[in-house]
Amino acid sequence: MTLSGAVLDVDGTVVRGDDPIPGAPAGYGRLRAAGIETLFVSNNPTKTPPAYVDRLGSAGYDIDTTQVFTAGTVTTRYLREHHATDDLLCIGDPGLLAQVADAGLATTDDPEAADALVASIDREFDYDDLCTALWTVERGVPFIGTDPDVVIPAPERDVPGSGAVINAIAGVAERDPDIVLGKPSDPAIEMVRERLPYPPEECLVVGDRLNTDIALGERAGMTTALVLSGVTDEAAVADAAVSPDYVLDDLGDIDRVLG
Repeated sequence: MTLSGAVLDVDGTVVRGDDPIPGAPAGYGRLRAAGIETLFVSNNPTKTPPAYVDRLGSAGYDIDTTQVFTAGTVTTRYLREHHATDDLLCIGDPGLLAQVADAGLATTDDPEAADALVASIDREFDYDDLCTALWTVERGVPFIGTDPDVVIPAPERDVPGSGAVINAIAGVAERDPDIVLGKPSDPAIEMVRERLPYPPEECLVVGDRLNTDIALGERAGMTTALVLSGVTDEAAVADAAVSPDYVLDDLGDIDRVLG
């Protein structure tokens, strides 16, 4: 197999919290030594690429901002392209709200004035927020999710992610989101192809989630490798709707793919 590019997930694949996953830095080094261009893609919408450069750098991964993008990157780009003049009601952590503001997008707290709802991980999400979201989407405005991750890896144990908030709103509104961004959405695939402009058969996707990382690779026609160092165990693979080309204990086993 000839590989020119590799998409690497972050949490659960190369780090857990701020610590490198054992074996992962060495696996990353072997990818780089093989001349494979790497791109880190995270479904965390709250952090910017520069924050990931610092975080991954401290964990032993030498990268720059051209080698990383996040669900926040995908979301702000999508909003600029499709909702540039809209007033957005955003349910999300301060990190996402800052990115929306930095993108020059307008926001509102009034569900009657909102032109669209953006829902994401919000560690202070409460009943009042659920009411506000319900009153917004029941008006028929676009309902946009930043990413589908229901749970996310944390240093001690998994915690609820954006998908938990999005699903709560969808449940009470009895309405699915119009689009959920991040991996494995079409806008995310488009950004991957822009950053790694190689034929799909020369690209590899490595991650710990079947429904995001592996699904993105499968939809994009790329080779996929699931690592068991994050939220997915081997028992889940047999019943999954998507099938990875490789199942690795961790990124340190990447030689099984490289040959």
